[in-house]
Amino acid sequence: MPKEKPKVFHKMHVKTGDTVQVIAGKDKGKVGEVMKALPQDSKVLVKGVNMKTKHVKPQAEGESGRVVTQEYPIHSSNVMLYSTKQNVASRVCYTVTAEGKKVRMLKKTGEILDK
Repeated sequence: MPKEKPKVFHKMHVKTGDTVQVIAGKDKGKVGEVMKALPQDSKVLVKGVNMKTKHVKPQAEGESGRVVTQEYPIHSSNVMLYSTKQNVASRVCYTVTAEGKKVRMLKKTGEILDK
């Protein structure tokens, strides 16, 4: 019986709900919201980015097949956090607030991401 690999969760700089800009690949320059983070694969699902068409066979009798376009995950290193207020992509840093809470902050704009 083969040994099962332990699940590895990679540390990622983006979370679900963040606005990101794609910085590499065929969708370079596109801005979208992270719909799902997949830390086991170090990938993210971004709305409107990396669209693929999938042909779905009919499941029930009398039903017709269809073509579905959907987003596919891209590697988290190919996205950068994006400030919607100042329309600029920025790296992320971590800082401590006055209340002593550790939050994520955009380096270029100083905008705090976590509430």
